[in-house]
Amino acid sequence: MRMKRFFAVIPMSLAAIFFCGQDAVNAQDSPSALTGRVSSQEEGPMEGVLVSAKRTGSTVTITVVSNAQGQYSFPRNRLPPGPYSLRIRAIGYELDSSGTVEVTAEKATQLDLKLRKVQDVSSQLSNGEWLASMPGTDEQRQVFLNCVTCHTVERIVRSRHNAGEFAEVIQRMADYSQGATQARPQRRLGAGEPLRPAQQEQVARNARYLSTVNLSSVSRWEYPLKTLSRPKDKGTRVLITEYDLPRPETQPHDAAVDSTGNIWYSDFTSPYLGMLDPKTAKAVEYPLPITKPGAPTGSLDIGFDKEGNVWMGTMYQGSLAKFDRKTQKFQTWGSPKFKERDEARIAMVMPAHLDLDGKVWIGGDNEYQVDLRSGEWHTVDYMKDIPKDSPAAARQHGSYGVAADSQNNFYGMELGSDYVNKVDGKTMKVTFYRTPTPNSGPRRGHMDSQDRLWFAEFRGNRIGMLDPKTERIQEWEIPTPWTNPYDAVLDKEGNAWTGGMSNDHVVRVNSKTGEVTEYLLPRSTNIRRVNVDNATNPPTFWVGNNHGASIIRLEPLE
Repeated sequence: MRMKRFFAVIPMSLAAIFFCGQDAVNAQDSPSALTGRVSSQEEGPMEGVLVSAKRTGSTVTITVVSNAQGQYSFPRNRLPPGPYSLRIRAIGYELDSSGTVEVTAEKATQLDLKLRKVQDVSSQLSNGEWLASMPGTDEQRQVFLNCVTCHTVERIVRSRHNAGEFAEVIQRMADYSQGATQARPQRRLGAGEPLRPAQQEQVARNARYLSTVNLSSVSRWEYPLKTLSRPKDKGTRVLITEYDLPRPETQPHDAAVDSTGNIWYSDFTSPYLGMLDPKTAKAVEYPLPITKPGAPTGSLDIGFDKEGNVWMGTMYQGSLAKFDRKTQKFQTWGSPKFKERDEARIAMVMPAHLDLDGKVWIGGDNEYQVDLRSGEWHTVDYMKDIPKDSPAAARQHGSYGVAADSQNNFYGMELGSDYVNKVDGKTMKVTFYRTPTPNSGPRRGHMDSQDRLWFAEFRGNRIGMLDPKTERIQEWEIPTPWTNPYDAVLDKEGNAWTGGMSNDHVVRVNSKTGEVTEYLLPRSTNIRRVNVDNATNPPTFWVGNNHGASIIRLEPLE
């Protein structure tokens, strides 16, 4: 208050000199390295614009988000002095300049960013925005969810295939492994088998629908293209760091932080285990053993045991793999007759509590309890305890994601239905829990410290939580349609985190109040496994960019 009274009595010319001096002092002492305002002719100051800066020669990109006044600011401790290239993400807009700037050590660099409308917004749409735009039922549009594992929806809607051509494409795509890319088009062993009549009918039905939403009969889509709103409020209070990985073809499907703060990642298309040190931005990779020559390579899930060793599912290599952190060597265990079976696949691993009984849980073509001491693989038999009059008896069961509680009991999530399954680790008895939302597609999840399972409902667009003590499932709906969450985890503050496989949204749900905060990532990410580091305050979110060869750290600022 005294300062305000003092300013009121100084002469105008003196006030101008004083304020200029104060601006210089504040800029010098400011924690900002680069700051400015984002605006456009159409909107004026723009909230929710992602501004990314990458120093020349660096492998690290830092992103901030403009606030309600259009202001953006990069912390000084994240932008060392040097030349930077800038990019933005704001649906419908692009930078109206070259996007280069020099950051100095002496004071904050001021740079206002002008945006202009793009002529064609279609190239900026996320998968979720395409799905929200196109006509058809939810069941018809969910066909695309089988495609986004490998490529974007945009690639399909820009095609000119008719129904007959699409049928051939669908059958050909089914021959490739889930980690296949244009750079590494790996076909599954046993590919090319003829389809059964019911499968042929399904393919024909899907092909007819796909040909109605692409450019096979029109020069431009006849349905309006819908876009999502930009981030706002808490969604703008975030700092995002992207770490480029050494190989541009890397698909870091799963990324998980260890007790020392390093990030371990699996490669969905190539036989490597990687570790990123965020302090140095350096990554080291360890070649995985080839246990089934000729089969597609690449791995999916990674997990840690109590000693910090890394365990992996090697997918079509058919093996469980352990990486010993001390010796830096791999040990593998092949699934039953995996060399004789084309469909042999080990995707998920759960070694967190093997210290209790020496057993690891596996998810893949079948679910197994692996006794490492005896070498025996016990197959989970979902049907043996189901009463004939139970709704579960009419379904085929199998788990996509796997988890284990503190007693090393198994929990499996059924992507193809709406069930979560518990398997007693001692008796192998199966208990079924059904989500309140039908056809929700439970995909992957993690146990919390209270032995509650937090999981993503891929088709239900929700986060679910199973409390085995009450035998009830609670759900939290994600506000943005076609987010399609892949995985979920609870942090130490009671926030449940998930990521949208279809729209690049990271979602934080306060499990106590129900408040939902959505953060947008700087570029197309194809979010898979999500992870939090509870050693930071607040907890830090980590995810691999499965189609972008990078690891992403998201730090909420409130």
